[in-house]
Amino acid sequence: MEEKRFRKNDEGFICKYCGFEVKPLGYTSRNHCPKCLWSLHLDVNPGDRASDCGGLMRPIRAETDARRGFIIVHKCEKCGAISRCRAAHKANVQPDDINLLIKLTAACDRL
Repeated sequence: MEEKRFRKNDEGFICKYCGFEVKPLGYTSRNHCPKCLWSLHLDVNPGDRASDCGGLMRPIRAETDARRGFIIVHKCEKCGAISRCRAAHKANVQPDDINLLIKLTAACDRL
């Protein structure tokens, strides 16, 4: 039997980039700050916390997906790894900053 690649890990945290107190979403894993959209390189697969890098992950662009909404693309400042995660801009608890998502989408158009 194949192991699931996604593990729910819905914990609150303090953003290492801007210091914002991030609350759990309550229904899935939150891996980035809703205020600045930065993340930490903690996972190999979503929610597993198996990476030993720990570098800050810069949001470099946002893509739109008809079914999934905004997808944030992060790049690790330490090792250069690229990851993608779904934005939580419609969340009931601390939704992602829609204005930052729109700016990141515009950045995607310039690539």
